[in-house]
Amino acid sequence: MALSLRQKIGQNFFIGLSGKELTDEERSFIIANNIGGVVLFARNCETPEQIHQLICQVQEAGQKSEEKVPLWVGIDMEGGRVHRLKSPFTIWPAMRQLGKLDSPSMAFRFAEALGRELKAVGINLNFSPSVDVLTNPMNQVIGDRALSSDPEQVSKLGSGIVRGFIKADILPVAKHFPGHGQTSVDSHVDLPVESTTLSELKERELIPFKKVFRARLDIVMTAHVLFQAIDPDWPASLSEVFLHQILRKDIGYRGLVITDDLDMGALRNRWSQEEIAVQAVHAGAHFLLYCNDPSSPEKAITAIEKALESNIISKNIIENNHKLAIELKSKKLKSYSVSSYNELKHFIGCGEHQELALAIKEGRILEATSQADSA
Repeated sequence: MALSLRQKIGQNFFIGLSGKELTDEERSFIIANNIGGVVLFARNCETPEQIHQLICQVQEAGQKSEEKVPLWVGIDMEGGRVHRLKSPFTIWPAMRQLGKLDSPSMAFRFAEALGRELKAVGINLNFSPSVDVLTNPMNQVIGDRALSSDPEQVSKLGSGIVRGFIKADILPVAKHFPGHGQTSVDSHVDLPVESTTLSELKERELIPFKKVFRARLDIVMTAHVLFQAIDPDWPASLSEVFLHQILRKDIGYRGLVITDDLDMGALRNRWSQEEIAVQAVHAGAHFLLYCNDPSSPEKAITAIEKALESNIISKNIIENNHKLAIELKSKKLKSYSVSSYNELKHFIGCGEHQELALAIKEGRILEATSQADSA
């Protein structure tokens, strides 16, 4: 049976889940709409066994959808205050501590170790690293989530993190393009408006993104920030200027683009849910992320369908986005299956990882134990 356009649209959606088990409504929605991925939050995570079981439920639903491909199971695990998984998982320091070490080897080892623990419960994608350059020291939104205020330092450490996740079979997602480090407004609440020029972005914020792109990054996340000197009408997440002209043409990025949560106040305070979804696709986003409001994905998919009917969005865009999404899964999730929890549970909170986390916290560089550690 051929996929409907609605099902092709659904493959490019990431949705949040309400609790620690998959509800009947969520299962039905994933199956009917061929949803491509889910994102986990603290509300979904209790014990390693429970998280593993939830992911099994998600993947079982995916196997009942029309395409029967694995779902992306994403999470925000940066370290520090953005840390969805609690003990017995290893508790990692904020990325500022890793930045102080200034060691690409330690950055690589951190990401590989964290990636092993994610893989143990079935998570296959991490919304990390944040490669924002902390240009505003008063920025509490990013703050200690940033590796550094030095673009070159963020570049080399961010690249090490990307390579470490890839080594652990976790898909990294660098964020927040083109940079969230200058802001003072929290985009969860309202829209940050910045006066930064394109030349200033090129001299600072864009440097780490170019570097991590060369580290074989497959997905980049956008920022809900309005750069009024570059695109006075749309924030980067909804901007053709940023996603086509700057990201594709100027920088030459060939990977895929995911939005930050499209229900954040930065967008919802100014545009309807329907406008946001349609503009995100029109601007060049491949994946749309909806984290908290369970009614949003349905409204967004329907809005995109209507935009197709009225030729606001070309059918070719939907076809191409779907094709790219499936190709990425074929490349990265070809052999993916939710392993038996007992198979990998020894990685969770193991002594080696605890020692590494403590060393980062205390500012110590551990001697590499293998060639891979020095990557």
